[in-house]
Amino acid sequence: MTTKVEITKESVIGDVIKTVPGAEDVIRKYFGTGCFTCPGINMESISFGAAMHNVDPEKVISEIKELIEKES
Repeated sequence: MTTKVEITKESVIGDVIKTVPGAEDVIRKYFGTGCFTCPGINMESISFGAAMHNVDPEKVISEIKELIEKES
């Protein structure tokens, strides 16, 4: 049985990458590779990253939620 993960705009990018298989690819797609060398990844939210990269956070969240659905 897998634990249900709730992804929101306030979810920390680093936590999402650690808990959702494939989320790293979604983050890379929308935010680029810079996130993976930035220490902010462990405290910045999807909402913050989206604002920094001029991306709709709902697009990022919906793609990550799709990954979760495929897992279950």
